[in-house]
Amino acid sequence: MYGICNLSIVPCRKEPSDKSEMVTQLLFGDHFEVLEVQGSWCRIKIAYDDYECWIDKKQFQPIQQHTFDILNTTGIFSANELVQVMTHNNTKQLFPITIASSLPNFDNGECAIENQSYLYDGAFISGVLPFTKAGLIEISMMYLNAPYLWGGKTPFGIDCSGFTQMVYKLNGVRLKRDAYQQAEQGETLSFVEEAEAGDLAFFDNDEGRIVHVGIVLDNNKIIHASGKVRIDGFDHHGIFNNDKKDYSHRLRLLKRIV
Repeated sequence: MYGICNLSIVPCRKEPSDKSEMVTQLLFGDHFEVLEVQGSWCRIKIAYDDYECWIDKKQFQPIQQHTFDILNTTGIFSANELVQVMTHNNTKQLFPITIASSLPNFDNGECAIENQSYLYDGAFISGVLPFTKAGLIEISMMYLNAPYLWGGKTPFGIDCSGFTQMVYKLNGVRLKRDAYQQAEQGETLSFVEEAEAGDLAFFDNDEGRIVHVGIVLDNNKIIHASGKVRIDGFDHHGIFNNDKKDYSHRLRLLKRIV
């Protein structure tokens, strides 16, 4: 069984319960495989990053395997406005979608999901565009001041690894979902002085577990989600919080993804 998110934002849970913590979100156009059904809940594997989680089975549209396979092999078009309105062609109903939402089978302002179609006339990005560090930094700034939300992936609430994943997605590069998973990707850098704007910096806790990630900027700065998406100082010790005038995160490693 396969499905696709046909709503603005769908919470994905750690366990099959509304009381369980939200570990990530589906945005419009995200497709997935259903691994298990338990009552009113489905355990899914998200196609984009292979992340497994639980969603309410009332909150997605089932699709055929053929549709799933096509979506897996075609380039991703993504919405590139903080918020834009989608129009359902059949019902003419409107609903919002956020930046980095996928636009399945996008062509000439129209998305198609099997027998359903939607109009989208906002800005978009093609996943086949050439990657540039400048483009990555430009996109990251669009999320400034987005509030921190565990498991979030939108300007209305986002966590540290959701932020890096969405920024890289909008630049045509796939990252895994969680910070410790992203830390396994790319090329390790030996020194802070080697890092360029757009590289990722990872930070650990007292147990040595990677718990935070941010995007390196020029001039000894970093943009990351901590309380909100913000810009702070950055050096070989870690992140220097400009408000508290103290270090908030301890540097563990640096990675160049592209």
